[in-house]
Amino acid sequence: MQLNMASSPEVVVSFLQEMSNMVKEKADEEFNTIRNLKRDVCGQRCVDLEPWDEAYYTTMMKSSAYNLDSAVVASYFSLPQCIEGLKLLVKSLFGASFDSVPMAPGESWHPDVLKMCIHHPEEGDLGFLYLDLFSRKGKYPGCATFAIKGGRKISETEYQLPVMALVFNFSRSHDSSIVRLNHSELETLFHEFGHALHALLSRTDYQHFAGTRVALDFAETPSNLFEYYARDYRVLKKFARHYSTGEVIPEKLVKSLNGARDMFAATELQRQIFYALVDQTLFGEQLSVPRDTNSIVAHLKRQHSNEKHVEGTHMHIRFSHFLTYGAGYYSYLYAKCFAATIWKKLCQEDPLSPTTGTLLRTKLLQYGGAKEPADLLTDLVGDGIVRYHNGGIVPDVTSCLEEMKLLDDTNRHVGK
Repeated sequence: MQLNMASSPEVVVSFLQEMSNMVKEKADEEFNTIRNLKRDVCGQRCVDLEPWDEAYYTTMMKSSAYNLDSAVVASYFSLPQCIEGLKLLVKSLFGASFDSVPMAPGESWHPDVLKMCIHHPEEGDLGFLYLDLFSRKGKYPGCATFAIKGGRKISETEYQLPVMALVFNFSRSHDSSIVRLNHSELETLFHEFGHALHALLSRTDYQHFAGTRVALDFAETPSNLFEYYARDYRVLKKFARHYSTGEVIPEKLVKSLNGARDMFAATELQRQIFYALVDQTLFGEQLSVPRDTNSIVAHLKRQHSNEKHVEGTHMHIRFSHFLTYGAGYYSYLYAKCFAATIWKKLCQEDPLSPTTGTLLRTKLLQYGGAKEPADLLTDLVGDGIVRYHNGGIVPDVTSCLEEMKLLDDTNRHVGK
């Protein structure tokens, strides 16, 4: 089994350049829209859009178009209700329960930690998950999934159950006893739960292949897929309720959330492509001569971004993913493409269908890293989700951009 689907830096760069070419037209349109707003606000003396302008003006445009109040949004996503959302996914898709279970004395590293068990009425316990939800001093600062014990076959009749931990840093409000999440935090919760399900539902002979121990550029696929569940009104209406009135989240609000999120999707995707190209150029191959990394970053930004490079800035030395994902940051874009195709072909029509859950479990999640990712993906949704290119495997970019509504007849052929 290969360590990565892409197999070489050349395959990765080709994929990223193809995606960059296909998204460029939409990103250019978005850039011009942002720049024109700045000119309207500041007058014609403001000719250029500076890198530090983008967030300000995109926020202004989203607020004008959708009039979202962050406090109103968060009122429908109290943390207890969001945990109910995770239980809903487990029950609807896999026919299992996801409930809190007691811990032995000294088992937990902090009193706030919850221990949860996925239990199937016919199969018994499937695995255990610790939830460490709140920010506190000295705690790991990010949001992540950690494997405590991998699943493995012990004998013909006995299986070592997987144990995982999900670590978040949600903030407790000083003026409320109920923690409320914003929508991006809900997406993060569902993203990390996708990783956890990958581990908890895998059934492999060896723990080195259990769960997320897969090819790097496949590992983020289940987590990206489960982000879609955090955006779909058919799912949200079943658990997202106002923390004080119990009112179900309005469909109009969900449409506004998704509309604002997608408003500058091409610009955000272009930025991720740029990051992946910087990562691949700096870490993709071993070189024996020093290189001017600042010049490399500036050159790639001119090629693959509308944002101007500001001399004297060094974004690549403070972007931590370049250290933890050296030459692997592109895997997020692989996952985005795979997840978009799976959602579109398998989940979109009826996302909570038990049939959909059975297919996800038996054709994708249960194998962990014990089967080639390309075979898993093809078996799940059919031909077309992957392409073979120069000895490596790349996603179908077209499906991803179609799902994101970033593709039309004028740029569909680019890169093909």
